[in-house]
Amino acid sequence: MTYNLEMLPREKVFRDPIHNYIHVQHRVILDLINTKEFQRLRRVKQLGTASFTFQGAEHSRFTHCMGVYEITRQICDNFQRNYPTKTPGDGLWDDNERIVALCAALLHDVGHGPYSHTFEHIFNTDHEAWTREIITSPETEINQVLRKVSADFPEKVAGVIAHTYENPQVVQMISSQIDADRMDYLLRDAYFTGTKYGMFDLTRILRVMRPYKDGIAFDNDGMHAVEDYVLSRFQMYQQVYFHPVSRGMEVVLTKLLQRAKDLYEHNHMNDFEMPSLLIPFFENHVSINDYLLLDDGVLNTYFTLWQDYPDEILKDLAHRFLNRKPFKSAEYNQVTEKMLPELADIVESAGFDKKYYTAINTSYDLPYDTYSPNSNKSRTQIEIMNDDGSLIELSTISNLVNALTGKISGDERFYFPKSMLIEHPSDIFSDAYVEFQSHIHNDSII
Repeated sequence: MTYNLEMLPREKVFRDPIHNYIHVQHRVILDLINTKEFQRLRRVKQLGTASFTFQGAEHSRFTHCMGVYEITRQICDNFQRNYPTKTPGDGLWDDNERIVALCAALLHDVGHGPYSHTFEHIFNTDHEAWTREIITSPETEINQVLRKVSADFPEKVAGVIAHTYENPQVVQMISSQIDADRMDYLLRDAYFTGTKYGMFDLTRILRVMRPYKDGIAFDNDGMHAVEDYVLSRFQMYQQVYFHPVSRGMEVVLTKLLQRAKDLYEHNHMNDFEMPSLLIPFFENHVSINDYLLLDDGVLNTYFTLWQDYPDEILKDLAHRFLNRKPFKSAEYNQVTEKMLPELADIVESAGFDKKYYTAINTSYDLPYDTYSPNSNKSRTQIEIMNDDGSLIELSTISNLVNALTGKISGDERFYFPKSMLIEHPSDIFSDAYVEFQSHIHNDSII
């Protein structure tokens, strides 16, 4: 389908620390950027609680979405320049698909809530479902902008997010084992966390990408650049995304929101200043407007107020979160897992409600996955294209990637209050403390 698109009279650029310039040529892209739903992403951190560990990680979902758009734009330029379609069905790039890809790239994270995945866990929300809702709902400015392209254009963009769009090349640009989304957040997160694990040669990877009938492949002479990307991604998961202290703050946040929800459900917040913007989530009856009113700043404001609430657990957890008092953790395994209920009881005997002051957290359940083409939830596997046009899956020809393929990575941790590790506890906690220490070795504690 050919769309009647208005081009800007002059290209607009946005300065960016990762891509130098982000180039906007289409009126629809600029209009989407200026919608209130997209501007809200400035107020949602990309890495949630990771900024408590990596102090530079203050970047937002807004900057990431802009970066994903820019990488997608560069992919489209490369495909149109080097692999333009010549006959229908030849598997090459149809540039009429460009605007669908660009809009989907820009909007792919517009449905993220405050503190993203922690919020999702407590209130059973799904950011991808909300993204599709924001794109297709007539109530949103985003939908109104997209409908100017064509009446069915919002559904086409939402189809890319849902992986149901008819062109697999467009879907794989945004969501696959090596896509614009992952490539931007690895480089961006590495930059803002001050780490080097996520660095890889983006320019080279974009150069060796090529379309084919069933999606996107990579030239065989670019295999080593792709290997470097896979290794960088693995390292970022282990060293940044799975960091135990960030997860310790995430546990505090989870328990804080859970306590507020429990108090509301038992009518114990009546004497408090009611957190009105959270009530729809407490009652599990959320409209699109309710959802879009929330961001990190709104939650932080409630947390600040909760420091003065009469409920001691809510007050304490709010203080711990706002003032960076993460729970400590000890790694456990199949042998020591049987000790966890007893450890939780010991924590409670020391004066902490184990429901809110102990937790089991596993990195395996976090929303990042290492490269595993044979897993049940695998994204499209990485295909290397030989000179004769035949395809071969990356891990079958790369010893490096094969060593990582299908391997479960991460750890399992038991979280508890740091005061359980005080070297000289008060008499009140003395017996419990000694017993607690007998179960947990200091060399396994972070």
